[in-house]
Amino acid sequence: MGLFDKMFGHGAEAASQQPKTEERFNELKQKYQTVLTTADQQHVQFQNLHVQDNKLYIKGTAPSDEAKNKFFDQIKTVSPNMDDISADISVDSSRAAGAAVGGAQGGQTYTVKSGDTLSKISKQFYGDSNDYMSIFYANRDKLKDPDMIQVGQQLTVPAKS
Repeated sequence: MGLFDKMFGHGAEAASQQPKTEERFNELKQKYQTVLTTADQQHVQFQNLHVQDNKLYIKGTAPSDEAKNKFFDQIKTVSPNMDDISADISVDSSRAAGAAVGGAQGGQTYTVKSGDTLSKISKQFYGDSNDYMSIFYANRDKLKDPDMIQVGQQLTVPAKS
């Protein structure tokens, strides 16, 4: 599995209950693959990625205006009218320094146990399994894929935002 293989964030669970949403998500994800890649390269951290109103809905935080602009430039390259994507990207320059190494500030340490997933850990700490990307982004220096965690790994679980 890859970084953006499934829907996540607030609204993802409700979206997944709608008919043909998974099919539409995969279609949009393929169309906007270069946008998702640009977001990852620019250290844009997504809080939400799912289908809403038949559009790809993205909510996230960029470490700088430059990163945000590169992200939106890529969206406009793929779809100048932005008719099947909705993106809400804020800028938090305090993340710029730590973005490349994970960006975790505060929080607590958790040791991965057998049977754990980031979703399960997210449910335990945040009460919502769809917030697992917060943990993933806080541990980018250790994790390359949110589905590939190892028993015994020490993960930073950031405070709920």
